[in-house]
Formats: sequence, C-alpha cells, structure tokens
Amino acid sequence: MRFDDVILGRRSIRGYKPDPVPKALIEEIIGLAMRAPSSMNTQPWNFYIVTGEPLDRIRAGNTERMVAGVPQSREFRTGQAFAGPHRDRQVGVAKQLFSAMGIERDDKDKRQDWVLRGFRQFDAPVCVIVTYDRVLDGSDDTPFDCGAVATALVNAAWSRGLGAVINSQGIMQSPVVREHAGIADDQVIMKSIALGWPDESFPANAVVSERKSVDEAAVFVGFDN
Repeated sequence: MRFDDVILGRRSIRGYKPDPVPKALIEEIIGLAMRAPSSMNTQPWNFYIVTGEPLDRIRAGNTERMVAGVPQSREFRTGQAFAGPHRDRQVGVAKQLFSAMGIERDDKDKRQDWVLRGFRQFDAPVCVIVTYDRVLDGSDDTPFDCGAVATALVNAAWSRGLGAVINSQGIMQSPVVREHAGIADDQVIMKSIALGWPDESFPANAVVSERKSVDEAAVFVGFDN
C-alpha cells in the first residue's frame, strides 16, 4: 500500500475473524512500528503479545470483575471525564457505531453487550499490550512516545491486511492482565491493541470516524497567506 492509502483507509476494527495471526507477521509489524520516533531515542516501549488460552483468561477475568463492580485499576491516568467538544466527539462516534450496529438508545442489553465487547478485546485473536519501563514513570515524554509506537503499529498492521483498535477497556483490570500475560514488575501497562483479520460483515467495521478540519486544528505563523 501507498502511505496515503494506509493513513486514509485505516479504520478502527471492532469485529474480527477467528483465524489466527502468524507470529512471524506480528514480529514484522512490531519491527516496523518500532521505527517510530521517541524522545532522544529512549524507546521506552515493550510489547506483550497474547493469544489463545492466556487471552481467553484475560477476557474472562476482565469482564467478570467489571460486571461484579470491581473498581477499574488501569495503571495509566484516565484524567477527567470529557466535556465540551471532546465529549461531543466521543458521543458522535458512539452514535455512528450504535447506528451501524442497530443498537437503539433504550436497548440496555445491547448497549451492555457492546461495552463488554471492549473488555473482551472485541474477541480479536490477538491482544498487544503496550507497556513502558517503570523507571521512566512520571515522564510526559514516555506516554507520548508510546502513543507514537501504537499509531505506527496499527498503521503497519493495516498495510499488511490486518485490523486493529487501540483501547483501554482490555487493561482496566490490571491484576488479571499482569497475571495471565506475565507482565514484569518493572513495566507499567499503558494500552492494549486488539489485532486480527477484519470481519468485513461486521457492521461497525465500516464506520469511518469524523475528523476536524486542518483549519480548526492548525495555526500557521509567519506564512504569507
């Protein structure tokens, strides 16, 4: 694929075929992603790639704890609830997804099922857990760098025919994730990325989220026009 085709064509994939993803292909994608820039080449990121029974145990533990009302234990700050235009965009993409999936506003069961899909990593055959070295905890550069490598990873996956979605629901219950993924104590869990072959029959996969315009986002200083 051309670079423009990857950037403009990529979508967040929330429905996957059950087919396994070859380890060699994931290694190739990770290798490409790690060409992402990082502050002073610190490369703070590490990856735990989980599939099969260990991933099933994470899915089960994650959803069981959330349904039981166990408080989330995400290791990276969640911040305040979105407000203003940020909340509007959050609601906007939710409306797009619910419309595609035929989920009505008052259908609590379907809405709950949709939420739980996130805690199950959208039933993808692979979960990539992005961590960073704990010795760097407190550095604002470190999560910025992890965001760069995560973006590079999903784009590299798309260029190889794979789909992905970056999410936080899959790591909300960090003790479960740590146990079954074998995450070392010197790592902080940053994000998770569901990965697999897109199911083109899954309606939400056709959703293209809206973007604000360059005029809204960019301020040009010192240009003639």
